[in-house]
Amino acid sequence: KDKINLTFVSEFLLLGLSGYPKTELIYFALILIMYLVILSGNGVLITASIFDSHLHTPMYFFLGNLSFLDICYTSSSVPSTLVSLITKKRNISFSGCTVQMFFGFAMGSTECLLLGMMAFDRYVAICNPLRYPIIMSKGVCALMASVSWLFGGINSAVQTSLAMRLPFCGKNIINHFTCEILAVLKLACADISLNIITMSISNMAFLVLPLLVIFFSYMFILYTILRMNSATGRRKAFSTCSAHLTVVVIFYGTIFFMYAKPKSQDLTGEEKLQTSDKLISLFYGVVTPMLNPIIYSLRNKDVKAAVKHMLNQKPIQ
Repeated sequence: KDKINLTFVSEFLLLGLSGYPKTELIYFALILIMYLVILSGNGVLITASIFDSHLHTPMYFFLGNLSFLDICYTSSSVPSTLVSLITKKRNISFSGCTVQMFFGFAMGSTECLLLGMMAFDRYVAICNPLRYPIIMSKGVCALMASVSWLFGGINSAVQTSLAMRLPFCGKNIINHFTCEILAVLKLACADISLNIITMSISNMAFLVLPLLVIFFSYMFILYTILRMNSATGRRKAFSTCSAHLTVVVIFYGTIFFMYAKPKSQDLTGEEKLQTSDKLISLFYGVVTPMLNPIIYSLRNKDVKAAVKHMLNQKPIQ
């Protein structure tokens, strides 16, 4: 019985930015504003892609999925982060931590797959325009999106259950804002080699494979664009891709920075390193979902027109 008590942790403490009280207040204000922008920006994009018939195309269908995903992703962690920043209440229950980890990892995995699907969509649209309506039919798009969500969920369920069945030997202080999987694995007092192996396999499937699809799609797109005769055609093709490419660079850039860089063994630099780690993951968790709708609507006449149309349709009270 003592052994069970020793290994079981009923709650975790999330350190966040404790030790920086002034910074916490600034962060509270910044994150709150960003979260409201995420909800409104992505909400508008989803509404426009559903109600505006001009946006009933594969590209906007995937974009709507991406926006919904960003809302789910931020809502699984941002509200609790805001509460802990303002009330200094830092504890989270074991089950709460599990749910947060599951959603964080599931949404990240799904977004990787969706960005790959969107690159394939752009490839077909530009390199095979005549067959585009046949290849990217409504059924195919729905299937591609469903596969992304399903596999993202399965991947996360596997990773989360493998992480949360580990013994923690009473260690329950997570040096992070959220129950991020790597931060939790650091607390385990057992062999985590199985977790490392499955995570490596999952990273290959969810990071490297979609990235290869994106890379080759854009190689073919570039080849096709450079062979186009009209400058306007070239410009139009570039503009439909630029938004997606920007999102890919920001999303993958932050992930690789977080997960692919070597960990410092130098203990004096450890504190600074962990603070920068936390701030990067916050950037990934809040700034990326906020930028997605901004990037897509700024670079897109269709979205701008749809939003204007929606705003003009509202009856004046």
